Order: sequence, then structure tokens, then C-alpha cells
Amino acid sequence: MRETIAEIVRDAVGRELSPDEDFFDQGMTSLVFVRVVASVNERFGLSLTGSELAAGATIDTLYAVVQSHGGMPVTGRLPVDALPSCGAVRRFALTPDEVELFRTQGFIGPFTVYQPEQMRQLWRTARLQMFDRGHAVYSEAVAASGNTNISNYDRHLDMDFLADHVMRPEIVDRVASVLGPDVLCWRTEFFPKYPGDEGTDWHQADTFANACGTPQILWPDEMKAFGGTITVWTAFTEATEETGCLQFIPGTQEEMFYDETKRMNYAPASINGVVKGGVRRGFFGYDYRQLQRDPNWTPDESQARSMVMKPGEAVLFWSTLMHASLPHLGRTEQMRLGFAARYVPTMVKVYPDTKEIEEYGGRVSLERYGAVLVSGEDRFGHNALTDRTTRGHAFAAPR
Repeated sequence: MRETIAEIVRDAVGRELSPDEDFFDQGMTSLVFVRVVASVNERFGLSLTGSELAAGATIDTLYAVVQSHGGMPVTGRLPVDALPSCGAVRRFALTPDEVELFRTQGFIGPFTVYQPEQMRQLWRTARLQMFDRGHAVYSEAVAASGNTNISNYDRHLDMDFLADHVMRPEIVDRVASVLGPDVLCWRTEFFPKYPGDEGTDWHQADTFANACGTPQILWPDEMKAFGGTITVWTAFTEATEETGCLQFIPGTQEEMFYDETKRMNYAPASINGVVKGGVRRGFFGYDYRQLQRDPNWTPDESQARSMVMKPGEAVLFWSTLMHASLPHLGRTEQMRLGFAARYVPTMVKVYPDTKEIEEYGGRVSLERYGAVLVSGEDRFGHNALTDRTTRGHAFAAPR
């Protein structure tokens, strides 16, 4: 049993550790630790939480915890990346090589969620419901009082198509391959880019305190490394370098270059008016450079990779990965529209100790908000959950 635990840890950190070496002191991130927890549970038939295992993050203490809970090696096991869901193997789970690629570069994709024409047809129908905010969880007047970004939050909580989208196995299976079987969708956002719009600043997000000043997600205290969220960004329209596609700098997810405890100044008059490194960029009325730990540092854009996507394609990335978007050059009248769904393990606290979101010049109440359990079970009870939209549509994987 001890040898099996040592093997799990070795595979996670890439080298042998002595029985009393602390995982986090040796550079293990919370993302990797989630994978260790999932592997331990799957190998020994247990359902331990990250908090139970992180209390003493060494091989010896893991062994003691597994023993105390009566863990026994499971034979004929599935690989951890194909953990069962509702009694079935996950069809779209990442392969071990894809998980390793994700750990190395911080993203995976693009991959297909819908065929292009299917995406166009679905969105033509769904967009009509978008204009009806009568069931939206956030008040239209308050949400629209600032930059339009905040009014785009969480429409999966009232729109049937988006409710089904965040549950799609093409997305959830891949997310669970990284985060483990117990997963929440805690936020969704539209990201429209119209002809002539600026690009988005290079940025990283850990606790999402960047615009509001207070953490919106918190991983357990026992996890010493920063947390973040998995974002799945789906192209609802074509995303090219001319229309403002996403960009990533691979491998930057393990170090935070920004300090989210700082505050940015909201200056909506600056939108579309600032050139950075030869590119018009901004952050919805903010300047993300104000959060830099080193004011003289600049991202190495020579390493940037553009995520050109067809309608219906998606990319999965860690929010601490350095990411941005290009401007819409206006050479076509077609807007670029992306939809981001954000996922965390159920151990993470969402909107802790707050009853409202205040950012981008607007403020919304969380009175009607609920996170959505998209996979597994919630053994923590940290967060308000909802199992259906405000229109009564159940959250369930599309058949």
C-alpha cells in the first residue's frame, strides 16, 4: 500500500520523494494535488477529501490516512482519467498524455463540442432567449449599470441551451480528468468582440479578486500553492487573429506575475484608447498592468500562441495561465463571440463571505445565485447549489 502511494506521488511530481517530504514544499501545486487525491481514492476505493489528505501532505501521512479509513487496493481499476460517471466510462476523458500536456502547457485544445453548422443553428435559436432577461438571476438595471461584462454573467442559470452546454460530456469529462470527479460550474460569461474592439490585456486569475478586490474563489487553507479555476472557452462564432481570438503563453500557469490584492482603477473612458506593445489592449475599463508584481516586467509575447477556432470548438485552460485576446481589426462585420464556463472542485469556496459582486462599474446581488454540480457529489457543503434554472430546466447531461 505504501509503495502504491509513493508511485502515485512520484507520477504526480515527476520524481521520487522520501516518506516525510512535504509535497507542497517540493513544488506541488493545488492542481496536481487534486489529481493525487483522485488517484488515491480511485486506487483504494475511498472518497477522501482534499482537506483530509492535505492535513499532512507526505507519503507517510497519506499512508496513515488511507489505513485509518480502511482503504484497500482496488483490482481491475480504470485509469483515473476515465473515472466512472453515472455508471458509465467518461467518453471524452483526457488521455494520460493529454493530462501531462495540460500540466506542462496549461491548456488543451481546441477540441470539438459542436459541429460548426450545429453551433450556428443552436445559437440562432438560443440568442432570442438571451434578450429576455425576465428570468436572469441578476437585475438588468444594476448589472447593466457598468461595463457590459458584468451583465453577461451566469446566463446558464436562466437559459436552457447554456444550462445544457455547461453539462455537456465533451466538456465535463475533460474537466473531471484534471480536477477529479466532484466538480462545480461556478460562473459563466459571454465575451463578445465587435468590429474595432480592443484586445484584452495579458492577465492571470487566481482568486478572481482582480476587479472587485475580494476573493471570489478560495481553495482550502491547507493547499499552500495558488488555486485558480478551469475555464472552458467555447467559440460560438469563428475566432481568428483578425476577429480577436484568444492567445496563450504556454507554461506560465505555475507562477503568478500579478498581485490580486492590489486594486485597479476603473476608467471606462480608456476603452479602445490604449496601445500596449504595439497592440490596442485593455481589460474592460481597467489596466491589468496595475497588478504587476514587477512594474518593469512585460510578457514575452514572442512565445504567444493564437487559438484560432471554428464555431463549436473549445479550449480548456487553467486561469493562472497567461492569456489575452487580440483586437477585432474590423475587416469583417462579423462579431466574435466566446462563452466561458468556469469549473472548480467541490472543495473550493465560491463567493466566500459576500452577498454581492461589485466590479466593472456595476453591482449584482447573489441572492438568486447557485453553483451547479456538474459531476460527482458535494461532500463539503461550502456553497449554495442549484439543480435547475430559474425557468425550471434541470441541469443534466444532454442525451
